[in-house]
Amino acid sequence: MNAYVAVTDREWFDFLAIQQGIDEVNFWQPNPWGGRFGVMGRGEPMLFKLKSPANTIVGGGFFEHYTELPLSLAWEAFGIKNGAPSQQATWERIARLRHIRPEWYEDFTIGCIILVEPFFWSEELWIPEPPDWSPNIVRGKTYDLHDEPGRTLWAQVTDRLLEIRTRQPGISPTEIPGGYSEPVPVRRRLGQGTFRILVTDAYQRQCAVTRERALPALEASHIRPFAELETHSVRNGLLLRSDLHRLFDAGYLTVTPDYCLKASPRMREDFDDGETYVQLSGPRIWVPTREEDRPDPAFLLWHNENRFRG
Repeated sequence: MNAYVAVTDREWFDFLAIQQGIDEVNFWQPNPWGGRFGVMGRGEPMLFKLKSPANTIVGGGFFEHYTELPLSLAWEAFGIKNGAPSQQATWERIARLRHIRPEWYEDFTIGCIILVEPFFWSEELWIPEPPDWSPNIVRGKTYDLHDEPGRTLWAQVTDRLLEIRTRQPGISPTEIPGGYSEPVPVRRRLGQGTFRILVTDAYQRQCAVTRERALPALEASHIRPFAELETHSVRNGLLLRSDLHRLFDAGYLTVTPDYCLKASPRMREDFDDGETYVQLSGPRIWVPTREEDRPDPAFLLWHNENRFRG
């Protein structure tokens, strides 16, 4: 397993370090990386290294996904987990980093490195930068955690995670990310914002029913409510146009386990209309190309039997 030590903006870190309940963050880049972020695998750690004069590692998180989004959507998905108090403050910071004076309506496309289970250390836990770190590094550097100096670095990180986690009631040392011997990637718990973006990208940013591509109109729907499962999974998601999402949640639409759309005729009775939606019934919806991203038939069956107003 590798870790990526990323040069981190102090303002971004300081803001997030004082927030409560941060389960995910968007480690955004003012300019996109060009469609992919190939330096990390899913579940590998990214460590936050402050710029000079601090030159210390101050926290980190676990890589889940890279994507490129309009700032407006990144803010809708992550809010203050973008590391700023408002969308306007984020917009101004991006403009400053890009050295431009944009029109007020410009919606920047930014690179979004989505991290889950982030951690932010108090100053007494900060780690000096690795001995081979060069001041010429602009973005970051990859370290193999099985070899030096990566191995020592990871031991320092896990020592701190252990110290913090074992202060919490009911926490076992075995729950610490990556364990305490050989570092291995571990599947992480997703936050709501990460779920939304993973579903959006899995469906190639188009509605599963209409193939609509206008991003502001698309929403990630849970098939079985999050309140019942208490976990986010792409296989429990559908990307739907916002009106279809509401009808799906209300039980007027469902998707069968073989991915066919069904519309309830009760829309005619309840709304004295609904014909436009009833006519959508029948065809197979569009599903992601990767099988591991497709809706789980068991979740769809649950929705058919427990939510659909057939």
